[in-house]
Amino acid sequence: MPYPAGHRTEVRKKIIASARRLFNKHGFDNVSISQIMAGAALTHGGFYSYFQSKSDLYAEVLGCFFTDPEWKSCWEAVEVDLSAGDVGPQVVRAYLSRQHFEDVQNSCPMVALPTDVARNGDSVKRAFEKVFRAMVDVLERSSAEKGRHRRIAAQATAALCVGGMVVARAMVDRDLADELRDACMTVALSLGGWAHERKARNRNSQKPQARRATAT
Repeated sequence: MPYPAGHRTEVRKKIIASARRLFNKHGFDNVSISQIMAGAALTHGGFYSYFQSKSDLYAEVLGCFFTDPEWKSCWEAVEVDLSAGDVGPQVVRAYLSRQHFEDVQNSCPMVALPTDVARNGDSVKRAFEKVFRAMVDVLERSSAEKGRHRRIAAQATAALCVGGMVVARAMVDRDLADELRDACMTVALSLGGWAHERKARNRNSQKPQARRATAT
């Protein structure tokens, strides 16, 4: 009996999603193909119908909402509208949010996998670079800065978001990690010219009626 239309695409998505969760949690070297396929409720033997190697799959995993329109973030109450005029501060707040900090399995791979990327070949590094470039482009698009400084500010903001989360995740002291995330968010919003949005958000959060879910 033939498979329905779109079957291969759906299976491929399941494998990528399983690999992303496992790589984020355990790292590239500590995850086997069998574990990836089991996480997708599939058998080991079917892997090579979709990917040539684990490294080939790894390059596919290095995607995020910047480059993959079907990438679904599981960070509770955190949404990013890439078509919005204020997408820059949305990205900063989402990236440095408590929800992203806590949800290791569904992390953006730029936070969870940079050391693995550094040990891999050029194809994996190019995949990582593609995501970072896309993040910079999104931030630059809505930056309040002008001229060449606009690109510089976007690059620094992206690096601060990624690096800040990496360092926060490495800390044992949760209060210190939260303080670091908040500090990075303040500076990142300032770099993009969005500091006023942080102040307005803080004022709104102090009002009794402002109880909507937001990234913190």
